[in-house]
Amino acid sequence: MKKIVVKIGGSTLGEHDTTIDDIIELHKQGTMPVVVHGGGKKITEWLDKLGIVTEFKDGLRVTDEHTLEVVIGILCGVVNKELVAAINSRGGKAIGLCGYDGNMILAEQMSQEIGYVGEVRKVNPAPIQAVIDAGYIPVIAPGGHDGTHMLNVNADTVAGEVALAIRADEMIFLTDVAGVMDSSGDLYKTLYKEEMGSLFDLEVISGGMIPKMFACLRALLFVDTARIIDGRQSHALMDVLNGKEMGTVIK
Repeated sequence: MKKIVVKIGGSTLGEHDTTIDDIIELHKQGTMPVVVHGGGKKITEWLDKLGIVTEFKDGLRVTDEHTLEVVIGILCGVVNKELVAAINSRGGKAIGLCGYDGNMILAEQMSQEIGYVGEVRKVNPAPIQAVIDAGYIPVIAPGGHDGTHMLNVNADTVAGEVALAIRADEMIFLTDVAGVMDSSGDLYKTLYKEEMGSLFDLEVISGGMIPKMFACLRALLFVDTARIIDGRQSHALMDVLNGKEMGTVIK
């Protein structure tokens, strides 16, 4: 069974989004999509409602105790269940997981400066494989723990580590941009991991694209290709898997 890790950004899911339908169709065709999702936009909305200031450093959300509570509640309790319900209501079969379940994601705190933000140390693929073996689509909310504390782990990072741990055949990031752009705004159709260093140095890769590219580099230790595509396009996921040229391919 071909395994594909699909990272869904919250900003790519709209009222007329086709990603859910594509995921269900892939599953019915015999491909196993493993979904990892974010939810940064909704987290920020709730933090604003609660009067908690949002701050980012190098694309990562600075996370104190109050922010962590909101992150966990929204990712695991709202966004995850909304996606699972959407898949199941349209005839698919999905089970929601979060990084804390079954010791799936072990992490350690990155630095005091950004608070309770974790860096992945190990992914236990057993809970994911159990869901797959039962015939369901795993839908994974990011997060991890260090044995004592729960930690906020970037969803892009989790996607890359999950792809590596389950030995995925391909990893696809559905984003709200066309792909990786150069300084003139032109799309890189293909990037090779050997040239990533220079793109970081030139700050061509910056902000929220930083964890995505690091995730791609991690996954490419096993996965042949990773893709960053515009998930707002109708049936983008099915189209790219059927050979349509779009977004940026990283090899």
